[in-house]
Amino acid sequence: MAEPLRSADAGGAVYRSRDPLRNLRLRVRIQRVASAGPLLPRAPPPLAGPELLGLADRAATAPPEVTRPSPAGARRPPQEEEEEEAEVGWQEKLFSQFEVDLYQNESACQTPLDRQYHEDILKLEKSGGRKNYRIFTYTDHDRFTNLEEHCQKVTDSDREVPSYLAERMANVRRRRQDRRPIEASSLKSKIITWEPSEEFIKNNHVINTPVQTMYIMGDLGPYGKLGHREYEHVLCTIKVDGNGVITVKPDFSGSKGAYRIELDGEKREVWKYTIENASVQVQPEEEEREQCVFRDLYGRHKEYLSGLVGSEFEMTLPGTLRLFVNGEIVSAQGYEYDNLYVHFFLELPSRWSSPTFQQLSGVTQTCATKKVGWDNVAYFCYPFTLEMFFTQGDESEDSLPQWPVLYFEVLSLDFWQRYRVEGYGSLVLPASPGLHMLTIPTWRPVELGTIAELRRFFIGGSPELEDITYIRIPSTFKGERLSRFGFRTETTGSVTFRLYCLQQSKAFLESSALRQRMQSVLDRLGGSSQQSSVYNVLEAFQRARRRMQEARKSLPQDLVSTSASTAHQSQEP
Repeated sequence: MAEPLRSADAGGAVYRSRDPLRNLRLRVRIQRVASAGPLLPRAPPPLAGPELLGLADRAATAPPEVTRPSPAGARRPPQEEEEEEAEVGWQEKLFSQFEVDLYQNESACQTPLDRQYHEDILKLEKSGGRKNYRIFTYTDHDRFTNLEEHCQKVTDSDREVPSYLAERMANVRRRRQDRRPIEASSLKSKIITWEPSEEFIKNNHVINTPVQTMYIMGDLGPYGKLGHREYEHVLCTIKVDGNGVITVKPDFSGSKGAYRIELDGEKREVWKYTIENASVQVQPEEEEREQCVFRDLYGRHKEYLSGLVGSEFEMTLPGTLRLFVNGEIVSAQGYEYDNLYVHFFLELPSRWSSPTFQQLSGVTQTCATKKVGWDNVAYFCYPFTLEMFFTQGDESEDSLPQWPVLYFEVLSLDFWQRYRVEGYGSLVLPASPGLHMLTIPTWRPVELGTIAELRRFFIGGSPELEDITYIRIPSTFKGERLSRFGFRTETTGSVTFRLYCLQQSKAFLESSALRQRMQSVLDRLGGSSQQSSVYNVLEAFQRARRRMQEARKSLPQDLVSTSASTAHQSQEP
């Protein structure tokens, strides 16, 4: 059964390697299969990159094509020319018959690279000739690489006109990795271009990643006609960038089978070839040695970064939670009057403190409203910063800690500089770190009757709270129940906050098992990022404890003692 062959236009593969590129080696084996049979002659294909080499001027200086006597041992029998195998390293130069004929003539060598090839070919002739005949390579420094990349097409149209982006990408691919790096002084001179021109934007739109390219070629000409450019075909393209990314097109053959190339012409000859990775595998001892070197390198790099950071990084004391909030009052919407501003302050519960320089209150600028949909919206975009510390107290205390609360009031200002209270609201700072977008509804106290509204409209002023903490439970309240019976309010608009919360504590560095053993209040506060609000949980604990205490007081004394003795007996083994 015939072996299935794949097209040479199959997709490539991308690999990543940290090893030096000099260790990369590929084994290519090419073999002529058969002729596909005579067909009518085809129209000649359009010119591509290999046909645009521009070596006609050099070919004119070369001697005319005549039948040259082959040196002894240089020409192999026909059956041997139908199959060839070669092992190629990265950027290893294997000369083709065309290059041997060209560079043997010293007058055709114009560049230093040409003269170097001339010397290499003379050395090969003295050492017995080259071993390869059909398989050869084009390295990153050869002209074929540049022109082949420049002539790559984006579409399959014969009338394609390269776009600006295609030309720019071709220029990027042609850049070399061995260029001199930019000096540090030139980098410091102009790091940021504040007013870029259109030409500057076009030139810097494409990412400049240096790429080195290598082509493994095959001379598929008939016996006795090697060295003609029309029979050269690309077998494999290898590209490597500065990040260690290796692109092989087509991919290594492996178990997928050989690739197939069908030539144009009357005979329609068919060739197959395989590509294998011939790189030497790393021995376990060398791999372990390499891992040790990498660990040592990473350790030194970590020490270097630690040296850059220094030892001045602030760490919280044991048993302390540091809460840092970068906040923003984004907008206020849905209020009756124009020219709004917000006054706010932060209340710290017990065992919470703040630095002496920290301002716990603030007021925004006066902002006019504009119509957005059905609401009048005032955009403040007012930033503020809050920093506070929670110190862990005695765990035997019966009370649980509370979370800081941000109180605020929205006011309006008229033409005569008279202000009115538009609404009160409160915000419990989020217990979980990260970004939080919160919209808080507000309300304001009202009086019965039309006179109060007329006074509010003409004179300004309105009922206000003497203690703004009355929005929630006032801090001065010591009773068990707070009654708001008879207190009339009216729902007004809402205020939108954007909060970036950061938490810092040494408890976060401890292992999970140690945190489970400690079961401290600080761990419950700091490790409750999965909860929407720690404050609600703490309040629920307090309410449940109060209900249990009230239930115990309402029960008869003998029943309480009986239930306690029963619970004590159930705990015994």
